Amino acid sequence: MPFSFQWPSGINLLSIRFADILDIVIVSILIYKVAKFFKNTRAVQVLKGIVFLMVCVQLSEMFKLNTINYILQNTMQVGLLAVFILFQPEIRSALANMGKSRFSFLSFDNEEDSDPTMHIINAITASAKALSEKKIGALMVLEQNTKIMDIIRTGVTLDSAVSTELLNNIFFPKAPLHDGAVIIGDGKIKAAACVLPLSQNDSLESELGTRHRAGLGVTEGSDCISIIVSEETGKISLACNGGLTRNISPNVLKEALKKLLLKEEQNQKKVNLKKIVKKIKK
Repeated sequence: MPFSFQWPSGINLLSIRFADILDIVIVSILIYKVAKFFKNTRAVQVLKGIVFLMVCVQLSEMFKLNTINYILQNTMQVGLLAVFILFQPEIRSALANMGKSRFSFLSFDNEEDSDPTMHIINAITASAKALSEKKIGALMVLEQNTKIMDIIRTGVTLDSAVSTELLNNIFFPKAPLHDGAVIIGDGKIKAAACVLPLSQNDSLESELGTRHRAGLGVTEGSDCISIIVSEETGKISLACNGGLTRNISPNVLKEALKKLLLKEEQNQKKVNLKKIVKKIKK
């Protein structure tokens, strides 16, 4: 029997106006922005409660539960007033953000800012640049598919959000955790002051110190990525899959990390780091 689809009676697609579509789009954007604004705040639980009460009101009307419907409707009226009183700071903040720009409330966030991996790349790049300018040594390791729990155990567990300020503070020369590597994985700083295995490559230049050899060594037995900032010269180096590329700029570092973590290189088992950096510099 052939399949046929019929629109419910009373619905005529030809009667849908452009204003109706625009109305739906605007309401959808407003709901999205409000939900995103209240996400991870104390108001989100209250919003869930309001949605639950609205569903209960509709169900009580549907099943003719007049007494319950009366109570719920009056509760909603008082509850909405209570929400405006309790969450006055959040509402004031939202209105202030709307006033910054005519289009700020309806515009979507930049994809680069909202992507968690891109946030980590930006934080690492900014930290490497700041540390490089001040000639402060640093060693950051990005954990990928191969877990390095044995290395993490050698340091101090942090489980902190990744930020430029925290990375800079960790590697500040007088900080208690500056001596060692920072391990970043699963979207957070897992540990600091970690001890890494040194590279077994005998062909390395003799001028490379322990920090570079450790940063390279951890990539020889795993798919980790290491970012090294030299304490003597302030120059930035990048290690991956047992390969080391030295003296790269913060911009090149950022683009290389984007290729390694976000784009076509991420699924390749063996990545030629030098080719990636050479392509970026062009």
